[in-house]
Amino acid sequence: MAEGQVIDGIYFNEVVEDAGLEEGFKKLTPEKIERVINQVIKGETGARLKVYVDTCVHCGLCSDACHYFLSHDRDPRYAPVAKVKQTMWEMLKKKGKVSPTFIKRASQIASTQCNTCMRCSQYCPFGIDIAYVIATVRRICHLLGVTPLYIQDTAHSHAVTMNQMWVKNDEWPDTLQWQEEDAQEEIPTLRIPLEKEGADIMYSVIGPEPKFQPQLLYQAAVLFETAGLNWTMPATPGWDNSDMCMYTGDNEVMGRIKRLHFETAARLKVKKIFMGECGHAFRSVYDRGNRWLGQKMPPFDTVHGIQFYYELLKEGKIKIAKKYEKPVTLHDPCNVIRGRGLHEMARYVVKEMCSDFREMHPNREFNYCCCAGGGVINCGPPFKMTRMLGNRVKADQIRETGAHVCIAPCHNCHSGLEDIVKHYEVNAHIKFIGDILYEVMEKPTAV
Repeated sequence: MAEGQVIDGIYFNEVVEDAGLEEGFKKLTPEKIERVINQVIKGETGARLKVYVDTCVHCGLCSDACHYFLSHDRDPRYAPVAKVKQTMWEMLKKKGKVSPTFIKRASQIASTQCNTCMRCSQYCPFGIDIAYVIATVRRICHLLGVTPLYIQDTAHSHAVTMNQMWVKNDEWPDTLQWQEEDAQEEIPTLRIPLEKEGADIMYSVIGPEPKFQPQLLYQAAVLFETAGLNWTMPATPGWDNSDMCMYTGDNEVMGRIKRLHFETAARLKVKKIFMGECGHAFRSVYDRGNRWLGQKMPPFDTVHGIQFYYELLKEGKIKIAKKYEKPVTLHDPCNVIRGRGLHEMARYVVKEMCSDFREMHPNREFNYCCCAGGGVINCGPPFKMTRMLGNRVKADQIRETGAHVCIAPCHNCHSGLEDIVKHYEVNAHIKFIGDILYEVMEKPTAV
């Protein structure tokens, strides 16, 4: 197989070797492929997929919405409609009778050349949810065992440990105690309360925080202490709210993760879950995981960091000592802005914290995707250049603001944009809202 070939109606414009795709490919048979495709299309999608596919008039208006298409100099093969044509349409047209080579390439397209960011749906005259169609392709590929290795390893971690970073049960509370001790040097009375029944708030985080970014736990603890909130964290599995299985198509494990998360909040008898600054985790409780469990909305009042900070500032529980002076811009994460409409709350928070805020253009729900969300960054090093080359427009967008700092209130966005600004030599640093809020807010005076 070489670049430039057309096999089963799919164009091989990027050939990347990945052990997850290759090993799964070796085990495929035509009979298994046909059975799984028809099982998903007939047994799981219902009228929704049929309406989307039958409604599309192939107008191509979705093309200009896609960062891959724009960053590849408007190459039509990267248009959203082209990705659907090369994957789902072929499966439907041939009634599942496609080759193993087709499945391997379809998995690569669906997992690494689409962030399921939903921006294209805003430009479609019929509002077709292309992200749903691509997610269905991923679901089929998952059931066939053909998924990029790195994200599949993350899904395995979720299945075994109920967190995405293989954090052991004793490592989690140890990390919290370490951060509590560090924070007590700043505020001696500070505690990170574990397993406190009846607290107002359960604070949950994603696996990379205790593994790679424990300072975020420290900052959050200082924030809670300063605001005088009644809060807790679980000491057992259920603390990690992330859910990469949502993006591999492993709906069964996705449901297990969300059920444990909600059951942990119920066991602790809390009133609210605060999820920190993570976009995909937030989407997993209001759009995907909850619905797989048969819930229209999550069973607990669940808030993202943007809304949480907004409410604290609005209510005067957190006050700003001195505004952040470096020029900043704001990235709009797809899953909390297009998905949940928190764009004005985000701008309120940034303007309260910062004296020099500069908008990207376009912005709010029309902002470009980071090209890291949707599970794409979790597909690992083999596909890093796919991400870099697929989002030149984001680098240009940040550069044009002249900002020294880009605020990205989402973990995948944060990590992906760090790669983007480095690759395209943009003179900007990436920060979370919490990073800046911790720096500028009034804190209790140590006694």
